Amino acid sequence: MARRCELTGKGVLVGNNVSHANNKTRTRFLPNLVNVSLISEALNQSIRFRISANALRSVEHNGGLDRFLLKARDAELSLKARRLKKLVAERTEVAAAA
Repeated sequence: MARRCELTGKGVLVGNNVSHANNKTRTRFLPNLVNVSLISEALNQSIRFRISANALRSVEHNGGLDRFLLKARDAELSLKARRLKKLVAERTEVAAAA
């Protein structure tokens, strides 16, 4: 399973552990990923995602999953999130037209 956030694209970073004697060993800095169920108001259902804790804060700050997806760039989103964004956009257009 890839260690990548499905909404923000945040992934693994690499760097060095530096000892007191200035020895350098490679290390991986993993994102803080959590499994969550987010509710889409447009689709009226909950969707499971594996996202970073930072992305969860961003979703809540933007006013929910639907608004976050509509604002997000496609390059950052996973395939699942891009498909969901397309569905949400269609449903909100239909709701706005009615």
